[in-house]
Amino acid sequence: MKLPEDVRQALVRRFQSKHREWLIGDAGESLWPLEVALGAPTEQAALRQVDGVRAWVSAWQGWQGVGILSWCDRRWKALGVQRLPEKLALRGPEDVAMWIGESARWERAQSRYRALIARWPVLAQQLPRYFDVLADYSDADYQRLTEMLDWIASHPNSNLYPRQMPVSGLDSKWLDGRKGLLTDLMAAIQEDSSSDLDFYQRCGLKAPPLLVRMRVLDQSLRAHVGGVGDITAPVDDLAGISWPVSHVFIVENLQTGLAMSDMPGAVVFMRLGYNVDVLARLPWLARARCIYWGDLDTHGFAILHRARSYIPELQSVLMDEETLLRHKALWVDEAAQHSAAELTLLTKDEQQLYRDLKQQRWGQNVRLEQERIDWTTAWNVLQGSLA
Repeated sequence: MKLPEDVRQALVRRFQSKHREWLIGDAGESLWPLEVALGAPTEQAALRQVDGVRAWVSAWQGWQGVGILSWCDRRWKALGVQRLPEKLALRGPEDVAMWIGESARWERAQSRYRALIARWPVLAQQLPRYFDVLADYSDADYQRLTEMLDWIASHPNSNLYPRQMPVSGLDSKWLDGRKGLLTDLMAAIQEDSSSDLDFYQRCGLKAPPLLVRMRVLDQSLRAHVGGVGDITAPVDDLAGISWPVSHVFIVENLQTGLAMSDMPGAVVFMRLGYNVDVLARLPWLARARCIYWGDLDTHGFAILHRARSYIPELQSVLMDEETLLRHKALWVDEAAQHSAAELTLLTKDEQQLYRDLKQQRWGQNVRLEQERIDWTTAWNVLQGSLA
């Protein structure tokens, strides 16, 4: 026997699983009206729970919600004729949404869905994936989204920087969180299913130059760049420098790189993360010995793996089991480990340590941040790598 609250909970689950299909409309018409059986008991079942049946009938007698409630008569030997609630029929998604308190979200999503497919019919199948966007965006955010789609569709090869687009209220913070959404919707509007275009390529926009931060650890090398020792510049500008760099260090933590003193023939790159592949665009780097020092966690090894696909001879330092175990008191948790089971470009020892971290050999999501390693020890290792 389903009470009104039982029906509401069932409809919540139904809405969660079906609301995207319902938004399309045509695919769901055969489902309506949606009938929910209320579980009328047999006479034997009713005799075992007379009070429960009375409470169930009373709940539906006092119910004044949405839908068509059907009743049935049961002629029972011991209890006589009983009028029982049999089923509830809901005419469409609007009824379901009203039942579960989602009316405002449903109406807003449906209205925006209809407006967008009227403008771009090719979005009909793609938009339901973004039901929450349609339902929950503020009016200002929704208008900004539609204006961007309209402008980009009308200017597919503008070659402007994103902030140059004449869209009211557009700022970098707003855009950064919506690049995936815009890329996906523009691909649908352009009817191009290829997935190898990033946001800028898909929208015909100019990507801001990727800035990298590099310290020059040799006075003679600094002379090649006007005596400047700490440089943040587009990687293509750094590629044009002609100088005799013999050692390139790549570290993840900014302060680790800032702590490094002068070393002959050396430069250090800081905080590249997974953008480490940009170093492949530096022709002078191919003539240098390259050394990577990252965090001792799964993402540190994943970045090393990625870097080696561009710099095959890249060596790692201080990313070994001995270093990890010697600093056990300084371990922290890695929020989320890298997903790969193996990273093929690691050495045998690196791969084993990566596997041990993944298999929780020493505890849950063990992580040693590189800046926690004893600096005297670390500096000696870094200097020794020049030999």
